[in-house]
Formats: sequence, structure tokens, C-alpha cells
Amino acid sequence: MVAVGPADRFDAFRALADRHGRPGDRLIASLAEAGAGTADGPESWAPTVAAHVGLPAAAALGPASYYADLATPHSRRHVRVCAATACFAAQSGRHLTDVEDALGVVAGTASPEGDVSVQAVRCLGYCYAGPAALDGGTPCTGPTLADQLTGREPPSAPGIPAADDTGDPVLLGGVLSGEPAWQVWPTAVTTSTPDEVLGEVAASKLQGRGGAGFRVAAKWEAAGRAPGTVVVANGDEGDPGSYADRLLMEADPARVLEGLALACFACGARQGVVLVRSEYPAALARIREAVGRAYADGHLGPSVHGTATALDIRLVEGAGSYVAGEETALIAGLEGGRGYARPRPPYPTERGLWDAPTVVNNVETLAAVPWIVRRGGEAYARRGTPAETGTKLVCLSERFARPGCYEVEIGTPVLRIVTELGGGLKDGAELAALQVGGPLGGFLAADGLDVPLSEAGLSARGAALGHAGLVAFDRRVAPQDVLRHVWEFAAAESCGACSPCRVGSRRGLEMASAGTPPGREWERLSRVLAEASLCAFGRRIPPAVQSLARVYGDRLTGWGP
Repeated sequence: MVAVGPADRFDAFRALADRHGRPGDRLIASLAEAGAGTADGPESWAPTVAAHVGLPAAAALGPASYYADLATPHSRRHVRVCAATACFAAQSGRHLTDVEDALGVVAGTASPEGDVSVQAVRCLGYCYAGPAALDGGTPCTGPTLADQLTGREPPSAPGIPAADDTGDPVLLGGVLSGEPAWQVWPTAVTTSTPDEVLGEVAASKLQGRGGAGFRVAAKWEAAGRAPGTVVVANGDEGDPGSYADRLLMEADPARVLEGLALACFACGARQGVVLVRSEYPAALARIREAVGRAYADGHLGPSVHGTATALDIRLVEGAGSYVAGEETALIAGLEGGRGYARPRPPYPTERGLWDAPTVVNNVETLAAVPWIVRRGGEAYARRGTPAETGTKLVCLSERFARPGCYEVEIGTPVLRIVTELGGGLKDGAELAALQVGGPLGGFLAADGLDVPLSEAGLSARGAALGHAGLVAFDRRVAPQDVLRHVWEFAAAESCGACSPCRVGSRRGLEMASAGTPPGREWERLSRVLAEASLCAFGRRIPPAVQSLARVYGDRLTGWGP
């Protein structure tokens, strides 16, 4: 964790933690500091960290062995190689082997000399230019990845291409034209009421853009403006194929913070948290700078712009876990525990961070709030579709002729996004399958793209909107390899909190690796995963696999519904 601003800004957080007897507020950060630069496993240094903060050894060994960033050896030179979907599609996954051969280190280990370690991660947010790696904090991308990491070529990492398709961007105004942020907040906090801000968001019918699609105003209302309410900006953008949150945090961090401030105001919260995934070091730095400027400009602090409103924001760095982007797992991580999803009820808006009412919204969701408050909720509701209003950032992967992040209206045909905005596939390649909404979102066939980009439209085709990352697979990638990749992701990223997902994902990988149709065993496994998994991660595995089987037809017999 990284404290931002004067130390006394966070006394309330520490008091909240102490009141509940949980000295884990800095545990993850302390573990990351202790494990940095050593090839030793967590068992050698985690107990010492636990003792230092007054916790039993198991309290530190749990998260240290759970989070990928802590459990993986970190030598003096640590290289993170993206093994996520877009980078896999770029070269059928060969880039990871090429890097291992070039550096002489197998992913998940350190060299015998202890000078280099390699970690396979999902993902780094360079889906538009993959395959990708982070050499310390230096990004390297493209087909010459191994040469860049060995010094035969200089590092290459192009910026994120971005474009607006709406004519009046909600989210990309600052990115594309330099539209300044913090124009709404001073007026709102001095002349408006929390009810007025909440009313505009309710009128907009804004839905969460993190994947679940829950109505934002309803979540804010559920917290009830109870004392001690906390609002969390979830920047743990884990869906491989999406880099929209990374774009916003790096190119327009002040707008994200302004959206968070407005959310805190509407929810009656005096405390805000921004969680940024560790795979986004540049975003972490930009958010840190933006928070510092916000304090200096009077947007944050004990008396915001001379009013009775107090608002403090702290910045937290993630530790490497896909499931920890789910709101209850995220809260567990903020408290210093493993990123396990928790049963609901109680919902976080009732009992969340340190048992305080907690609202979790993703970065893209919050970035839309300033536009809504400035222009009015009804103006936002006129965009998109009547059932799913507004705009969405859509990310196109490296296989497209024009990869990048596009702001589109909800309901825009996927076919238009692929053929007109993306320009089809590069080098005239033929599209074999299109993954929508992350590894567990679903797949569409090349002749099945006549579907609106909306949750309802995609659900009717067995897919999901998710973060709206579009990853294209051309015909060079074998269907069985795509299937195995999906199961590898599921097995690697299952948090392990429930047996159906923990055991089922590994069994699915075994069946996919065997190369034989699973038949009735898959049908049984599919029912268990879909009906008994604790969270949406396990429940989404069967429909994602089944949608892939529909796309490839006879080439994946036995995996269909």
C-alpha cells in the first residue's frame, strides 16, 4: 500500500482498523517490501513481517502464498511476461517460451545465480501491441520481445491509440482534447447537495462498467450514508483484452479522482480508496501524482474548498490476482487477507472494509460521473439504449488492423466495431473467433457479429459484456489451443475459496489437455461449476467454454451445451 498525502490524512483509516482489532492495513505492502529482491520463498520472510505487525505467522503466510506478486521469487531483475489472451493470440503463446529460452529462466522461478526472475502474468494492459513484458518497470512489446529483453533491440512500447465514435465523448474528452478535470467538483461541493448529485446519477441509469452491470445509484443508496462509509475506485482491471482503465488512470487520472470525489459526496463518505493493480506501474505513478495535486489545489482535505465537507483519498497497490478484482475479494485484500470472494449477504454496502459500509465502483464507471453531473442525468440516459444507457470504452487487440481504445454508444453493432473501427484483421487474416468481455466472457463466430454491444445482446449469444475487450483469433491458432488457454486461465486464477471452482477448473484443464472429447463428464462438471461456485468466476466458466465450442463446431466436439 502507498500512503498519499500527509500522514494524518489516514488516521481515520487506521482508527477504523484498530477499532476492529485488525492490524492488517499495511500487511500486503509490508510483505511486498520484504519479498522484493529475494529469490527466497515467503516461508523465509513472511513470519517476520507478521511478527512485526503483531499478527500470527499464518496471517502473513496466507496472503504471501496466495498473491502471485508475493509468491513468485523476485530477483534483482524481475521480468513479468504477459501470458494473457491477447498476447497468446498474437503468437499462439510462443513468446513465453522464447523469453524463457532467451533469459535462461523458467516462468515462476529465478536463475541459479539469483540475478533474474521471470513471472507469467495476466495481463499487462498492452493488448493492442502484444506480446508484452515488463522488465522491472520498463515495458517491452511486439514480435521482437525476447530481443528487447536481452538487449539486442531497445525496448518498444507504443502509447494506447484512442478514438471517439460518439461525437461527444463522455470518457475520452480529457484524453483526446485535453478537457480539464475538476471543473464539476468545486461547484458541486459548494452549491449542490448529496441528494442532487445522487439524483443526476439515478436519472442517468448508469450501470457499473466493471462487468456486473449493477445500477450505480442503487448501490450508492444501499450504503445509506451511514457513518464511516468508504468508497473504493476499483482499478484492478483484470480482464485480459481490456486496457480502458489503464488508459484513464494514465492519461486522465484527475477525472477518475473527480468521479470518486463526487461518489463520496453522494454517499456521505469522508474516505476514498483507489486500488491500482501492480501490473500498471505507470498508472500507479500518475494516480499518485494526481492525488498530491488534488490536495494542493484544495479538492481534498479536511475542509474541501472551504466547506464543511472533508474527504481523504489513499492509494493502494494490488499484488497480482484476477479474482481480487471482485468487490468482496478486493475488500479482503485491502484488509490484508487472501483475495477470496465472500458469500453475500451481507453485501459490502452493509458490511465491507473493516465492517464499514463500502461502495466499490470501477474506474470507468467513476470517470463517467463528472459528465453526468455537469450535463445532467437525462442527457446521459438519451445515449445508448433505453435499457442500457450511455457509452462504453471498447478495447481492440493486436490482431486488428487498427487496435486501440474506442468510445462507442452502448448498442453499437459488434460487426461495425470489428470491421469499420478496427478495420478487420491485420494483413488480411481471416477471423476465426472473437472473444468478448474477457476470458470468461464468451466467444462469437466470424459470421455471428451482428449483435449489439450490450449486456442483453451479448448474453443472448452466450457471451458477456464484461470490460468490453475484444480479442481476435485468426485461423493460425488451433481451436484446441484456445480451449486449453481458457482452462489454463481458469485453473491459474481460481481463488480456491470454493471446491467446485478450485477442483473443477483443474479437472477441466486436465480434460482439455488430454485432447479427447469429455462428453458426459464435462456435462456433470459444467452443472457443478455453474450451480455451486461461490462467485461469478466459477459460474462463468461453462458458458464461456460452451460459446467457444459453438464457434469452432465439430473441431471441439463434446464441449458444447
